[in-house]
Amino acid sequence: MRRPTPTPRVIAVVGPTAAGKSDLGVFLAQRLGGEVVNADSMQLYRGMDIGTAKLTPAERGGVPHHLMDIWDVTEAASVAEYQRLARAEIDRLLAQGRIPVLVGGSGLYVKGAIDALEFPGTDPDVRARLEAELAEHGSGVLHARLAAADPEAAAAILASNGRRIVRALEVIEITGKPFTANLPGDEAVYDAVQIGVDVERPELDGRISARVDRMWEAGFVEEVRGLEALGLREGRTASRALGYQQVLSALAGECTQQEARAETVRATKRFARRQDSWFRRDPRVRWLSGAEEHRGELPHRALALVERAVTA
Repeated sequence: MRRPTPTPRVIAVVGPTAAGKSDLGVFLAQRLGGEVVNADSMQLYRGMDIGTAKLTPAERGGVPHHLMDIWDVTEAASVAEYQRLARAEIDRLLAQGRIPVLVGGSGLYVKGAIDALEFPGTDPDVRARLEAELAEHGSGVLHARLAAADPEAAAAILASNGRRIVRALEVIEITGKPFTANLPGDEAVYDAVQIGVDVERPELDGRISARVDRMWEAGFVEEVRGLEALGLREGRTASRALGYQQVLSALAGECTQQEARAETVRATKRFARRQDSWFRRDPRVRWLSGAEEHRGELPHRALALVERAVTA
């Protein structure tokens, strides 16, 4: 297979859920002599397969995938810890002459991997107080407070994600600045080409609905039930994942499975809009159409974009 020379040090394939990032990442890794580094926060968890659309070993096309299935569902996610792990993988691949292909829609994880992002410290007293408020009043009240203090952060964080809301409010209180003000600009750590997969909203919404249907048909409820036995309900991060949170509610008798399914579709569509907004703010992302009529062209246009980027 043809391999352009020279190549960028890192390729990042980003964009909203259901846009087609995973397959594109595999294609680029195959063509460029690369390996995939996962940047989907929920694919880090063992056993969360159906609900995260994790590629099966066969679908990975012989391309090694890293930072998948590394955490138990009871472990709380940490962007700082992911940053450490991702950079170690990137550096290891570069040292071996392989191309790291970062793939995922978790914007802060992508940024943490490739940009100069340092995380403010923590204050146990502030964190404990905010977590107590979360337990007493729920995430909606704290999200409203975050929206008043930092509208941009509130727009990027789901109102149901109590852990991230608490962290944002903690940083605001510690630093006296908006949470987003603590994030740097676009100072890169690696020479990277970022490819955004763009799908118009009506088509993307249709893909999301179809994906959720496939999840249920593939045994998603049984997957969640099995993970519940392993502590999923107690997992501060994993239990809030899209789909998993809704099915856990159904298993607890708080809603019907049909209601859980419908809410998973609605919540995923809202999340996709947030993902798109996040990546649109970064002028370095080069957007390519992943629309159905362009699916066959997307891999080759992405490869050509990489080649142009390294010869410019």
